[in-house]
Amino acid sequence: MPAYDPDNIFAKLLRGEIPSTRVYEDDDTLAFMDIMPRADGHLLVIPKTPCRNLLDATPAQLAVVMQTVQRLSQAAIKAFGADGVTVQQFNEAAGGQEVFHLHFHVLPRREGDRLRPPGQMGDQELIQEQAAQIRAALGDG
Repeated sequence: MPAYDPDNIFAKLLRGEIPSTRVYEDDDTLAFMDIMPRADGHLLVIPKTPCRNLLDATPAQLAVVMQTVQRLSQAAIKAFGADGVTVQQFNEAAGGQEVFHLHFHVLPRREGDRLRPPGQMGDQELIQEQAAQIRAALGDG
């Protein structure tokens, strides 16, 4: 497996070198809005420590990130009155991974919702509003 690239976009985001709409942060994880949302409230959860994906993550990295995925999934359902949530995670290029830092997509869903096509930039003002909704559901603002 290739080595972790410390210059990947999520590593840069963690270092504050590129902007993001942060929703939640603790000592071990960060949750932020996807700039190309496939559903309203689409967010990403990453560990703060380096790992490419599920295949090289330690059990400790997986444990802390999954706790945050669960917490943010519950908040997203509450924030958007969703019926459920889709959680996606991809490993290596052949598995659909595009950014090689472990990350989980959290997409709140209502019955009958269809996901938007990938790769389309979202309305950044709307994304900011949706982030505020999730933060409010978390009780963090």
